[in-house]
Amino acid sequence: MASEPRTPAETSTPCTTAVGCRTVSKVWAQGTARAHEALRDIDLDIGPGEFVAFLGPSGCGKSTLLYLIAGLEQATGGEIQSFGKVVAAPSPDRSLIFQETSLFPWLTVWQNVSFGLSIRGDGLDQRKSVAREALQRVGLAEAMEKRPDELSGGMRQRVAVARALAMRPKVLLMDEPFAALDVQTRQKMQDFLIDVWRESSASVLFVTHHIDEAVALADRVVVFTARPGRIKTIVPIDLPRPRDPFSRECEALRRQLTDLLRDEVDRAFAEQEALAESV
Repeated sequence: MASEPRTPAETSTPCTTAVGCRTVSKVWAQGTARAHEALRDIDLDIGPGEFVAFLGPSGCGKSTLLYLIAGLEQATGGEIQSFGKVVAAPSPDRSLIFQETSLFPWLTVWQNVSFGLSIRGDGLDQRKSVAREALQRVGLAEAMEKRPDELSGGMRQRVAVARALAMRPKVLLMDEPFAALDVQTRQKMQDFLIDVWRESSASVLFVTHHIDEAVALADRVVVFTARPGRIKTIVPIDLPRPRDPFSRECEALRRQLTDLLRDEVDRAFAEQEALAESV
């Protein structure tokens, strides 16, 4: 495994931004009695090949921002661009991986991986070739003909990553993809993801609730406030990979991120309690 980190400076050009958010806001159920503000005035640039983690309390809009960048939802205010083009709809250039793998149980592994290609109209031989290549990249080439229920949780998540990679995205959006895995499997998946990321050269936007995970993976950690979600601060992590979680540098980063989140988590809990009392 390579030990040197890639940085945005190594992979980006001065005028190119993989994702650019300008005063992006989102109000769910706008104009109704159930309206609530999820995001407010998000300004953020992600460089090509950069790995960025989103960290914040529950309900702060981290996942909402991913859906907006994916084009699955429309912002209430502001604008999102990807490589100079306004994001108005989903695109193969931006692949979203959910917490749940959402594999089709009646399809084989390779058919699941190539599902997007079939919708695009690619031929059978092309789909199978691309699926084989993607599965090789995630170490599951021998599972081509298996069904999802024959795989472990970690293997199913790797299939989900392969399905995203099959579309050759420039931006990989990941919404707590390892949250349901046990600690040991999650650690293995983190190592695997770093290898895949290096090989693909895609930008990765990774939502997590785990400070340890953010410290292990990211070039930068975007810390969100409690709802409405705003960017409280962005913490750069300039450490070689793989990172020693017991090093003084990683411990200092964990303490810094814990301190940054403490007030936001308290605010989020207080808001949830107030909502529960009003019901």
